Amino acid sequence: MDQITFRSDTVLSDVHLLLPNACHLMKRLNSVGQPVFTSKFRILRDCDGKDSSGESPVRESTDASNVPRDEDGDLDVVRRPRYASCNRDAVCPIILSQSTATLTDEEEDSEEDDGSRDIIKIEHTMATPLEDVGKQIWRGAFLLADFILVQASMFKGATVLELGAGTGLTSIVMAMVAKTVYCTDVGDDLLSMCQRNVTLNKQHFEPQESEIRVRQLDWMADDFCTDADLEFCWTDAEIVDLHDNTTFVIAADVCYDDNLTDALFRTLYRLASNMRHPSTTYISIEKRLNFTLRHMDVSCEAYDHFRHCLDQLQQMTDGKMNFTLEPVKSSFPQFFQYERVEQLELWKVTAERL
Repeated sequence: MDQITFRSDTVLSDVHLLLPNACHLMKRLNSVGQPVFTSKFRILRDCDGKDSSGESPVRESTDASNVPRDEDGDLDVVRRPRYASCNRDAVCPIILSQSTATLTDEEEDSEEDDGSRDIIKIEHTMATPLEDVGKQIWRGAFLLADFILVQASMFKGATVLELGAGTGLTSIVMAMVAKTVYCTDVGDDLLSMCQRNVTLNKQHFEPQESEIRVRQLDWMADDFCTDADLEFCWTDAEIVDLHDNTTFVIAADVCYDDNLTDALFRTLYRLASNMRHPSTTYISIEKRLNFTLRHMDVSCEAYDHFRHCLDQLQQMTDGKMNFTLEPVKSSFPQFFQYERVEQLELWKVTAERL
């Protein structure tokens, strides 16, 4: 499984591409035959283990002046000799069978003993088709997770809805400070993976009696799924709780297809107009540059459409809702090890009834 076969529509997150191979552990095949890996991500803490509000871990960004550089000013990276001899035999893992079984009690105890309050363990896939990108981890999720930990006091005790949660990483971080997190996406296989990640990381939020509820929320549908025969359906009480108590909505790197982006903003409007309290939405996005034959130039079509939808939302004059936009500077401390490129952005959308 070290060799990944790419198709024309294969997408691989930079998080997995840059993560050392030793950090990836293939666990099983999911129900659709995709390899599932487990990666561990450490929360970077300072000596006091608190953030600027005194409630969460904090670590300032690395000082560039301390990074080793060569005489030209480039990063001085120690590289492996190209023709170095190696006496080790190559190891090729073999998949014997698919597994849909849950962890046994003994395995659960081993998982908990192996972890700590600084480690988040996430099951995910790699190199997926575009329709399965939610099964990977993206830099936008880490940017939003950083912001949550920096602003822990703002989210403390809140009811929060995450749209397009994917593997659930951002919801898990949010549950460290919020009271209730509705972690939503579509697809039984993805939601099952997300629920498994919630279980793997319950030690991060259960001590403070916070909870994560994994639920299906299809942006293309007009209402909540309440079919009791489905595993991730909503109860009537949960829908009432969502509308009555939610004050924050979050979404991490979910705008990569124009139709989905349109559906996202329709969903945001519908949810905000039904909430009892004014709500604030935080959306992270990465501005991805692509060369297109249509333009014969580098463009950012998905990002441009996202910005167009943002502008339309702010300019809406239906006499019912008022939306205000504000970019959030990404100069806050970094809690996770990833490359915070300048193309990563965070947007704040405030919704109020007129």
